[in-house]
Amino acid sequence: MSINNPDPDPRTTPGLEQGGSVPPGETPPAEASTASGAGPYRPLKRGWSKGPLMIILTVAVLVALFFLVYAIVL
Repeated sequence: MSINNPDPDPRTTPGLEQGGSVPPGETPPAEASTASGAGPYRPLKRGWSKGPLMIILTVAVLVALFFLVYAIVL
């Protein structure tokens, strides 16, 4: 059975200096591909209004009251 190690051997990997560091010029320049500004800025037109938030809070309070009453009755 042969075990393949996915990590490269630092002794035989090209572009590595003694100790495993990378010499200048070997790595690509930094990219901002993970930045959040990918495209033009457009301000939000609509957000959460008061109606949906009040419904969510009302349901949460009713559920909490249900479990509180249930705990007291038992």
